[in-house]
Amino acid sequence: MRQESQAFWDLSFRGALDFVSYSHMVFCNCEQKGKRNVAEQGSSGVRAVQLAVDVLEAVAFSEDELGVTQIAERLGVTKGSVHRHLHTLVERGYLAQNPTTTRYYIGARTRLLARLAPDADLVQLAEGPMRTLRDELGHTVVLSEMTPRGALVVSKINNTSPIEIGVRSGSELSFHASAQGKVMLAYAPKPFQERVLARKLLPHTDKTITLASRIEQDLIEIAKRGFASAPEEEMLGINAVAAPIFDSQDACVASIAVVGSIQFLPGKPNPSDVSALIKASQQISRRLGHGRPPHRRPPAKRNLP
Repeated sequence: MRQESQAFWDLSFRGALDFVSYSHMVFCNCEQKGKRNVAEQGSSGVRAVQLAVDVLEAVAFSEDELGVTQIAERLGVTKGSVHRHLHTLVERGYLAQNPTTTRYYIGARTRLLARLAPDADLVQLAEGPMRTLRDELGHTVVLSEMTPRGALVVSKINNTSPIEIGVRSGSELSFHASAQGKVMLAYAPKPFQERVLARKLLPHTDKTITLASRIEQDLIEIAKRGFASAPEEEMLGINAVAAPIFDSQDACVASIAVVGSIQFLPGKPNPSDVSALIKASQQISRRLGHGRPPHRRPPAKRNLP
């Protein structure tokens, strides 16, 4: 994935305001259409903004340029609705269109947002420990940040095997079925845990745990041992083992995980693999200021959802 895409989520306040202005414009345009009641207008506006962000994400997180049909298929919407947003995003500079292929890629304004991100970027701080862990264990190493909906994959380093196993950057993994989501949820505030477990928990495979009371008990055990695993819960034949990453305020804001075939990364992981994983997570946490005296800590960058 391109460097700009990796830094896409870490936006500066100035850049974020500019995108908000675009979102507001989309919302207002939707409100002006038809003679619907206020509630319907608001709902339509929110959906339009969500689709605009989805279109931008689809292009930003893709390793290749995308055409209208590809974007529409990935998002499950019509080409017409995608094309309208693409036109506006190109006009605003968030996307650009290749005149030869007519496909889309991230534009100058999106790259500007990436450059305006703070120097202490999580992806950059984690790259060294992630690469060391990959070289030591051979598995794909995945870095995820916490969002209100789950674990957002922001970076990965592929395994050393000829057969690549991993997850796509930009994917959002569920709290209840992924090791990354479980470990972050285990260290989240109790009210947030309760809100997540109150949702309808859908199975991804026949091994996915969907009983809230059982997950709640698992979270207690995960917090005690310092790591989580989710053998074949997200996808059959695949396991992931994840450890928490803490910031300067002692909040769990991310996770680092190793992902591999259940054959080489069993449900009960090798203790030496777990030790290497936790060591990497602790290194990244220290780089974020975790464990430093208060007067030496860098400013907090984000809060828990």
